[in-house]
Amino acid sequence: MSFTDYKIASGQPNSAKPVLFFYCQHSLGMGHLVRALTLAETLAERFKVIFLNGGRFPDNAVAPSGIEIINLPPLGMSDDNQLYSQDGQYSLAEAHVLRRQLILATFTHYQPQIIFIELFPFGRKKFAGELLPLLKATKRCGENRPLVFCSLRDIMVNARKDQTRHDDRARWLVDRYFDGVLVHSDPKFASLEESFKPSKPLKASVYYTGFVLPRGESLEKSIRHQQVLVSAGGGMVGTPLFQVAIKAQRVLWGKLKLPMTLVAGPFLPEADWLELQAQSVTCPGLTLHRHVPNMIHLLASHSISVSQCGYNTVMDILKSGIPALVVPFARGQEDEQTNRAKRLEQLGLLQVVAANELSVAKLVAKIEQLLNFTPDVAALELGGAACTADIIHDLLSSHITHLPIEKQMATGVIYV
Repeated sequence: MSFTDYKIASGQPNSAKPVLFFYCQHSLGMGHLVRALTLAETLAERFKVIFLNGGRFPDNAVAPSGIEIINLPPLGMSDDNQLYSQDGQYSLAEAHVLRRQLILATFTHYQPQIIFIELFPFGRKKFAGELLPLLKATKRCGENRPLVFCSLRDIMVNARKDQTRHDDRARWLVDRYFDGVLVHSDPKFASLEESFKPSKPLKASVYYTGFVLPRGESLEKSIRHQQVLVSAGGGMVGTPLFQVAIKAQRVLWGKLKLPMTLVAGPFLPEADWLELQAQSVTCPGLTLHRHVPNMIHLLASHSISVSQCGYNTVMDILKSGIPALVVPFARGQEDEQTNRAKRLEQLGLLQVVAANELSVAKLVAKIEQLLNFTPDVAALELGGAACTADIIHDLLSSHITHLPIEKQMATGVIYV
């Protein structure tokens, strides 16, 4: 086992910008990666961003300019909630060891002023073996240590059997190693305290950034066509929704001649993709895509969206203003999408059908209802990416300017 295929990219550690070390692990779909890359692209305007990607990077995905991506040996999550190596060269144990070495080597090489870790320790417990050594290394830096922040979505999973124990462990780790938690939500929609309830209060500061919308041009001039768009994020767990949607399309075409576009997603299993292709041949009015580079433009040109309810999907829905039906992904202890969907429905932003209640008849009826549905304009803060950059910049500035001048010079970044 070596660094042959996974090594630190060449480059100079010193930079006119403060160095920000961004760790992101997506194990099931691609929602975490999409949000993290959106944040990284905005952060790169003020920081030299070194992006550690821990999952399989989609083949058709385009990395934002201005950030340096280091791909760790990719790990994914199987249907039975177990990690597995996505690189056939390495076993799971070997991948863990190599990842830990790469993370620490990258930290030593770049000497970042900021460490930005997505989700851990509120989630990603299975990755503690590579993150705790990094956090301990930051402690050993003394006064010159980097500031450490956790990046969180709006709602945490809150249905574990040992939820209090889990939350207590997360609180202890945050208070010991982190300088703050950035929640990418509007507290009017969901506060951290609603889904995170340790037995002792969190001491670390919590900052609400607002939601992180996808970057891109305004969609105000887009023309909508009477057609349905069906999607499921990366597609890894989208097959049940797609199967019902294709059956519903046969009914919709017969009643309304309503076209449907189905975007399978890059992570849909190949066997399921081949089956969808075979079914689409005899399904009238159906256009099938494996993957599209920009979902937001499709949403802006369609009249109805049917999807799951991941964070990034919701951000696309909000930005496009499309009438939407969501079928929240819910398996085992996963209740995050269901909680998000209920809140959005209460705000009049979309409609919801539970996954275990989805049927062809219900989907057809809901789509017919959405033809006359107009989402309410939500008074939610949607500037989360820029706000995140502002918060981190201001906290780093405050941290450095309180150091003696010789210590400020040692950081490589001086604020005046």
